[in-house]
Amino acid sequence: MATWDDTLTERDKQVFAKSGYGKRAGFGQRPAVLVIDMNYNFVGDKPEPILKSIERFRNSCGEEGWQGVYRIRDLLADARKKQLPTFYTTAHERGNPIAFGRWHGKNSRGIEDMRAEWTKGNEIVTEIAPQDGDIVVRKQKPSAFFGTPLMSMLNEVHADTVL
Repeated sequence: MATWDDTLTERDKQVFAKSGYGKRAGFGQRPAVLVIDMNYNFVGDKPEPILKSIERFRNSCGEEGWQGVYRIRDLLADARKKQLPTFYTTAHERGNPIAFGRWHGKNSRGIEDMRAEWTKGNEIVTEIAPQDGDIVVRKQKPSAFFGTPLMSMLNEVHADTVL
C-alpha cells in the first residue's frame, strides 16, 4: 500500500486499476542514491515546528524535514554497506543578487539568502553529510538535472535505478 492510498477516492483507485496504472516497476541491477537539497536552508538547523523554523530559515520544512533526514540517514547506512554510488544536490552559494535570478523578485525575504552571518545554508546537514567518495552536485536552479552534470555522472556509474 502506498502512503497516498488513503487520500485517493474509491473512484480514483478504480480509474488507476482499470487504466492499467499502479504496477510496481521494481529495481534495476545498478542503483545509485540521490539525496536532493537536504541542506540547512530546507530543514533548518534542528527539528522544530515549521512556523518556528521558518523564522530563521524561510524555506525550512521544520520537523517534517528532519523526519526525512533520519530516514535518509538509515538509507545511506544501508547503501554504504553495499558501496552504492551516492550523489547529493544543493545550491551554489550566491553572494550577488544577479545570481539569484527571479528568486528575489518572487519572495520578500529572498535577500536573507545573502546574509553574511549564515553562510552554511546550502551545506548538507551534518547528520547525513557526504563522505569520501560521495559526489556533491551544485546547482543554480531547482532541478538537479538542468544545467548540471548529474545525468552524465549517473551514466558514468551505469545507474539504472535512482533511490
